[in-house]
Amino acid sequence: MSKSLAGENTAANNQTPRNQAPGNKVASKSSWRVVDIVVVSVLGVAVGVIFWLWSAGYGFIAAFTVAFPPSAALYGGGWLIAGVLGGLVIRKPGAALFCELIAATVEGFLGTHFGFVVLLSGLAQGLGAELVFAAFRYRKFNLPVALLAGALSGLAMGAVDSLVYNVAWALEWKLVYIVLAMISGAVIAGLLSWLAVRGLARTGALANLPSRGAATERAL
Repeated sequence: MSKSLAGENTAANNQTPRNQAPGNKVASKSSWRVVDIVVVSVLGVAVGVIFWLWSAGYGFIAAFTVAFPPSAALYGGGWLIAGVLGGLVIRKPGAALFCELIAATVEGFLGTHFGFVVLLSGLAQGLGAELVFAAFRYRKFNLPVALLAGALSGLAMGAVDSLVYNVAWALEWKLVYIVLAMISGAVIAGLLSWLAVRGLARTGALANLPSRGAATERAL
């Protein structure tokens, strides 16, 4: 074999891995690992218990919203945490939806006066958060993205509640409820989840996850 031909073959062989590397890198970032599934499942179950406790407290809160029922939406952000938290921790397609659905399922099985309608709520709320992370191509996880994910999840919650629970309300009340749900989602689910992930990252608990550097990431 001539040196020129051998050199061409060597160059071609050296180029192949470099040409394939970007694609492999992208695939590895979006593909799920066993540790990702385990972590999001544990998060979902843990937050599901919180959902159940949150539902138990709703009766107490409802007593204070009798004068203006749409204000109850301000309490709703607690049911939106799983989707935003799962998305911020795992940072892969489907994480927000998966985590919210697991949490809603756990809440349903533990028993709540909302019944298994919580699964429909979980699906809508998880999709709301998921759409925001997808819009940023799962590359941005700063504070504005977290707030937006919480707000859109709140929008989904407000829409479902208006169709299922608040059917008899006037349109104005439904719109106020949805707006307040978005505010609650942004603050409780968005801000608190973002702060929680930063705190967890500082402890080293996220060392094997894409969010391990969250503690040092810029807020904006």
